[in-house]
Amino acid sequence: MSDIVVIGAGVGGLAAAIKLAEAGHRVTVHERSGTTGGKLAAFERDGFRFDTGPSLLTLPQVFADLGLGLRPEPLDPLVRHFFPDGAVLDSSSDHAVFLDRIGAALGPGAARDWARFWRRAERIWHASWESVLQRPVTAASLARLSWRVRDLAAIAPGRSLRALGRHYLHDPRLRMLLDRYATYAGADPRRAPAALAAIPYAEMAFGGWYLPGGLITLAGALRARCDELGVRIELNSPVAAILADRKVRGVRLGDGTEVRADVVVSDVDALTLYRDLLPAPRPLAALADRSLAGFVLLLGVRGETPELAHHNVFFPRDYDAEFDAVFGDAGRRARPAGDPTVFVTRALDPAVAPPGHEAWFVLVNAAPHGTGWHRVDWRRAGLAQAYRDRVLAVLAARGLDVRDRLLFDEIRTPADLADATGAPGGAIYGTAGGLVRPANRSRVEGLFLVGGSAHPGGGLPMVTLSAKIAADQIGRT
Repeated sequence: MSDIVVIGAGVGGLAAAIKLAEAGHRVTVHERSGTTGGKLAAFERDGFRFDTGPSLLTLPQVFADLGLGLRPEPLDPLVRHFFPDGAVLDSSSDHAVFLDRIGAALGPGAARDWARFWRRAERIWHASWESVLQRPVTAASLARLSWRVRDLAAIAPGRSLRALGRHYLHDPRLRMLLDRYATYAGADPRRAPAALAAIPYAEMAFGGWYLPGGLITLAGALRARCDELGVRIELNSPVAAILADRKVRGVRLGDGTEVRADVVVSDVDALTLYRDLLPAPRPLAALADRSLAGFVLLLGVRGETPELAHHNVFFPRDYDAEFDAVFGDAGRRARPAGDPTVFVTRALDPAVAPPGHEAWFVLVNAAPHGTGWHRVDWRRAGLAQAYRDRVLAVLAARGLDVRDRLLFDEIRTPADLADATGAPGGAIYGTAGGLVRPANRSRVEGLFLVGGSAHPGGGLPMVTLSAKIAADQIGRT
């Protein structure tokens, strides 16, 4: 039995605490804020409740062994896609149904192309699941993996997701749909690895799910399970430093208190960990490519909107112009995209809005907050309000004008997310998508990493897998 300190009560931190407590360790979680859940958060106003972080649960089997008692409900469609030419396509977890929908909306040739792509995506998924997502991976260990030739060919190292889409998909709308999955990992599809084709496969093969009351109920279930196992959770308890030389000795809290620990598990962003919490800064090449951020509107809406599904994507005419703006390319620094993709979540759940009303979560890809070529100063006077107006105008131009139905709007910029969660710049996924992220076991003996900035990446199932990988490495000693 060891004394273990977990830094941060995000999903990765809480899942790690559960696994370690089940293994017989004494576990204490120190969380800088007054709530648990990290980016899995919620906001309530005037009888409305909004998930302000993840809104779709995928790979529910990953959570099955945490003892949470979840009862997720499957979604159909998973996502409704609105294309700039007026075509509408609903994705489905039933492959045959989705092919029929593609054929009806985009033509039989597009359906045949997707079927060919899907066979490749399935190979990528199985190769990634077996060789990468469930085990520790570093640049060195990845190079040493005994890949089967077929698996290596499937993952296509050196090929981008964009290139993979162009190889299989002739219809530009299907290419646009595939490109969007790079943003699930915070990345630009023109540079993101082809291996990210595993993301749409996982979503559609295993389904997308919703938790009644909102995904914030997952945070409550994790907290309850921690309480049941005797995990101590200290809120409003920031960690100022990790006490270590070659081996971890504990942590120093913000008030100066030193807490002894045999093992420390960090659920803070890896950049913050290596730059700010260790005795000597330890820059890592894997931290160089930062994730995109998001500009969010929380809208209290009068009336009903039958044309919307639970999740909806409104695509722009020029997707590359959006990526150029968000990532700071084409000879110009990062800026708010003038004609962005707009993601709208609207849950038909009486627990999240008063009768006759809807709670909309609206998300637009955005550059992280800060100064420099690839960032935007989201605190610049008037910018957030002006961009709110722009996003609402873009929705109106795409046939969804909600401006005269608003009871209220709340704005969340990347700067706000940075303040709330400690994510540098408000980058949603820490490090942009790739096969190599900071390892779960650090070079400091007794220090382990979990969460979206560490292996295997961002998103609810991935951070939960990171917790399992770290807990398995720590073991029962």
